[in-house]
Amino acid sequence: MIALVVTVGLAFVGYIATYLNGLRLSQRQERLSRVNRQLSDFYGPLFALTEANGRSFQAFKERNARPGGRSPFDHETPPTEEELAEWRLWVTTVFLPNIRAMRDLVIRHADLLREPVMPPILLQLCAHVSGYEITAARWERGDFEEHLSVVPFPSEEIAAYARQGFAHLKGRQARLLGQRAVR
Repeated sequence: MIALVVTVGLAFVGYIATYLNGLRLSQRQERLSRVNRQLSDFYGPLFALTEANGRSFQAFKERNARPGGRSPFDHETPPTEEELAEWRLWVTTVFLPNIRAMRDLVIRHADLLREPVMPPILLQLCAHVSGYEITAARWERGDFEEHLSVVPFPSEEIAAYARQGFAHLKGRQARLLGQRAVR
């Protein structure tokens, strides 16, 4: 009789251990799946877009800098019509498509944010895009009074946010896969 009780007891303990281990592995797999989605659907694309946009803007500044390397918009002498026309070309073909793609990521994949609330920097990004859309719509009508968004672009902040989020999630992904995070 004691042997039967011990056998049943050990079987029960084994079942509980197997169940708890399966539950732990399932939860780990779910965390890994979420991290993978965060990387592939939000932070990875956001990081790539912010880097591409930043490098494109740097190329624009180098190509169109005034003496001393200053931007036509950061100069006491207003931009010339040629400089403004070049700016409109870059905005409509490079910068606006990039920032729209960033905004669309925020709107479509807000569920993948690491934070429990929408970060203000992402809200500023969305507002900046809206401000440029009205400016670009005016350009299409031939109205060239304005050349900037009414909300400034948080270039350094959004780039840092994307870079840090991507790096954090890559480290978390490596830990969930049982690898050491690469620094």
